[in-house]
Amino acid sequence: MKKIFAIAWKDAVIRFASKSEWLFFLILPITFTFLIAGGVPSGDDDHRIRLLVVDEAQTSISQQIISDLENSSAVRTEIVAREEAESQFENRRASVVFIIPAGIDIELLQNGSAEVELFQQPNNLNATIAERAVLTAIRRVSSSISAAQNAVNVREAKQPFASGAEKQTYFENSLEMAQSIQKDAPERVTVIESTTPDGIDYDPRTNTSAGQLITWVFIPLFGISALFASERQGGTLRRMLTTPARKSTFLFGTISGQVGMALIQMFLLVGFGIFAMKLNWGREPFALFVLLFASALAAAAFGTALGTFIKTTGQAVGLSVMFGMLFAMMGGCMYPLELFPPAVQNTVRILPTTWAMEGMLDLGLRGGGLMEILPEAGVLLGFAAVFFAVGVMRFRYE
Repeated sequence: MKKIFAIAWKDAVIRFASKSEWLFFLILPITFTFLIAGGVPSGDDDHRIRLLVVDEAQTSISQQIISDLENSSAVRTEIVAREEAESQFENRRASVVFIIPAGIDIELLQNGSAEVELFQQPNNLNATIAERAVLTAIRRVSSSISAAQNAVNVREAKQPFASGAEKQTYFENSLEMAQSIQKDAPERVTVIESTTPDGIDYDPRTNTSAGQLITWVFIPLFGISALFASERQGGTLRRMLTTPARKSTFLFGTISGQVGMALIQMFLLVGFGIFAMKLNWGREPFALFVLLFASALAAAAFGTALGTFIKTTGQAVGLSVMFGMLFAMMGGCMYPLELFPPAVQNTVRILPTTWAMEGMLDLGLRGGGLMEILPEAGVLLGFAAVFFAVGVMRFRYE
């Protein structure tokens, strides 16, 4: 056991002797996952159109308009100063700006002379939608005021007010009642969501997290072939003949060390998925471990078998990257397999990446558990047995 640990530790020291290894071990996988997943949204993000609002009036009417906009399902208001709004609009960081100038009050709305400012980027669909939301909010506030004013006029026609204060109080009470009635008015439009299931199980965040994890872990494990080639070229394998260590000890030490580092990398990326992307990787931890362990063994076994066919480190590095990228792409790590023709979907089942990706999606996307991923784990262990058998039979010190 000490020999196995010593060999594994030696490989880890050699691999991380250069600080640039962290770039491929952790930094690039997280960066690509973050970027391809679209900035790691949580799924609960507000997808409404951003609307910059400048409230220079600071009146009850302007507050009512803003309050109505805040309840809109189309726009998300942000209150900013005029200079900030104009700066963002000129730099095209805002598609629409709504300005309520000073002086807007009930009287101006009543006589129809109130004016607001709305700046829109040309040929911008979001700006058009925001314009409709602003018009709707103004119309709702104006309707309440008109209803209250009509109530005052009817009351005055039947019984004149004793004073201006009484008239103002009556108006305010009528306005409050009109707003309450308008608030409780039933929706004129009912949204019905279709219950037809999508034929493709796809979630960009889950697919990206699983796909990038498999891609960035499988390539280094395929690189075990380069490790063997390097030791063979350097003559260190021949020197193993002078030691009491057996071939199986050397192979087990090398492979277990690489698989151990791969598992650490996998759990770091899974942790990023759980804590930064809010994914469900931690829902079935034992099933996840079984699947990741089987995947790492399959990839390491392929690298071991590959290492017995190549002669130089350069060949091993090139072939490891090529097979890693090809297997990842064809295995559904970059695009959903359902987008490929049925013949291709059946053909790529000879790849370990296909089964690893299916297992990850069973856990993270389809709500599966240990029983659901056992077929994928079993196939991956079968890959590992076959590739290890080939690697051990063909392994030579020279």
